[in-house]
Amino acid sequence: MIDRRRVLAAGTAAVLAAPHVARAQAARTVKMGSLRLIHSMTPHFYQRFAPPGLNIEVITFDSPTDGKNAVVTRSVDFGGFGIAAATLGAAAGEPVVVVGAFCNRGMGVVAKKGSGIRDIAGLRGKRVGIWPGSTQEVFIMERIRQTGMTMRDITSVRVPFGEMNAMLARGDIDAYVGAEPGPGLSISSGVGELVEYPYATAMGGLNMIFATSEAMVAQDPALVRTMLGIHRRASEHMMANRGEVAEATVRILGAPRAAVDQALAADNVEYTWRLDDTVLTQARAYAAQMLELKQIRALPNFDTFLNPRFSRELATS
Repeated sequence: MIDRRRVLAAGTAAVLAAPHVARAQAARTVKMGSLRLIHSMTPHFYQRFAPPGLNIEVITFDSPTDGKNAVVTRSVDFGGFGIAAATLGAAAGEPVVVVGAFCNRGMGVVAKKGSGIRDIAGLRGKRVGIWPGSTQEVFIMERIRQTGMTMRDITSVRVPFGEMNAMLARGDIDAYVGAEPGPGLSISSGVGELVEYPYATAMGGLNMIFATSEAMVAQDPALVRTMLGIHRRASEHMMANRGEVAEATVRILGAPRAAVDQALAADNVEYTWRLDDTVLTQARAYAAQMLELKQIRALPNFDTFLNPRFSRELATS
């Protein structure tokens, strides 16, 4: 279900404060897709960094696939969602384009407290909550492979991110591979304990990306550049003001403050924007991993799927 959240007040105030600007440039609303996660909070900070006359409407999705589909169908102009959803779409020939990074890390493998699960090998024979098609699924599959096991060695249970902590508390699952603030909630409440942050792979901490459609890149590159610039300023502000991020996350998502503080204190959320060589290499490694796991039938066309042009321009401006 889509929760449409409008973030227009600041932009409107800017136009009222500068009527000459409003006359010179008609107000424009840009739709930005976001997820209901702590590492998808950046769009909620965009409006303060937007130029006069540009209003940002943040539309919240519960699923990375829904966010990707909205970009592909142009229901939104831009979106922040997992690299998994983006890669699945691009590999299927959908016109999704990654123009920036969005957030790294934000994942966690959590076991029920007292379960005795201390590492990935300890998941053998256990019921593990995983959201199919998510970035987290690819990471845990690779960590399981690195440990010398296969997915047949665990019982994979389909669980949405928002239900993982409750299912762990009830004993419906023994562990899960979640997205913040889920791991932070389980750890801070005493329901669960950290097994690991699963970043010891060639994919590093790659998680979410900033994406748009091929049509947007072709038809309005100036807007792409402007939006990525806004995203950059918001990301840098958030990394320098973690307390403000925590307050916004609690207010907007209704997340418990202790869970948010746990995620931020553990440095498990990194707001970012630059589509640099490291991210490009990790994205290619991620796609190769998905191909090996038969989650995609062919690699995406990286020449169109990954577009670092705007990021490089911003980095030198």
